[in-house]
Amino acid sequence: MPTNRKPRITIDHVARATGVSRQTVSRAINNKSEIDPDTRQRILEAARTMGYRPSRFARGLVRQDLITIGLVIADVLNPFFPEVTAGVLEAAERRGWQVVVYNTGSEYRKELEVVDMLTDQVDAGVAFLLHHDAIVKAATSNMPFVLLDKGGRAPAVAGVRIDFEGGTRQGLEYLVSKGHRRIAMLDDESSRVAQAPNTRRELYLKVMGEHGLPVNSDWIQPAHNSIDGGAAALERLLAVHRDVTAVFAYNDVIAIGAQLRARHLGLRVPEDLAFLGFDGLSIGELVEPPLTTLHIDKRRLGELAVEQAALLLNGAEADEVPEAVIEPQLAIRASV
Repeated sequence: MPTNRKPRITIDHVARATGVSRQTVSRAINNKSEIDPDTRQRILEAARTMGYRPSRFARGLVRQDLITIGLVIADVLNPFFPEVTAGVLEAAERRGWQVVVYNTGSEYRKELEVVDMLTDQVDAGVAFLLHHDAIVKAATSNMPFVLLDKGGRAPAVAGVRIDFEGGTRQGLEYLVSKGHRRIAMLDDESSRVAQAPNTRRELYLKVMGEHGLPVNSDWIQPAHNSIDGGAAALERLLAVHRDVTAVFAYNDVIAIGAQLRARHLGLRVPEDLAFLGFDGLSIGELVEPPLTTLHIDKRRLGELAVEQAALLLNGAEADEVPEAVIEPQLAIRASV
């Protein structure tokens, strides 16, 4: 990834360039009356030339309640994101901040548009971004930016990393320990479309290979990220591998759709076909039988992202922000 991010211009840079105090710059930006009009004009012109953005955070030096976080999520209907949003809201509320939520649907155009909007509308961004170009745009902006699910994709941007590698291995090893040797995967088709890294798919192939288990491309079926998508993917899988005994799904939504379709087809779960999800959604406990899954602490994910945004707003650079990691935990229920 390019690392040509421009240095973030602060109120101190403007003060040094104009030969005045930071308090004078603050008064000029906030249009206070106790400043000479010519001095104000000189400061504002210097700020524009230098690329200083008089954000709500700058004004928050006087009024802290105006600090605004822009939260970008992929799908407001996906049960994963309300829990992340709750964590962001709770952490922001503790600081007296406000949150504005943007929904992209993981669409390339919308991700780029939202990143552009954030630079004008909020003081810092906390975002789930799938597409490389949108991440680069965020990295090269002058706005504090934190990625949800950084995953090693963006060294120039702060973010929270979910240990998908450890979680995937933990789940697949559990399936193998239960005697499963014909294990298929239902993948998220949007990762392929966006050409984004897919650790779960890579680890699935690696772990299966380590155990000498038979897998090739048709053991992995792409699924739309929905209940119906999981159901349709399972039917395609069974058309080519009727002898599969366990299914590892990219996430719980896809797993639940597949499990419901399996039971509709007359298969017993887990006796005929076992299911393993990923995310640890609450709805996984409501299906019959309850879904075994890799649980992610989604509220903590949101909280950690806000903590990183606070460090950036206080002047830290992205490479100075310590890495935050969420470790998935295997939640054993009755679907395996």
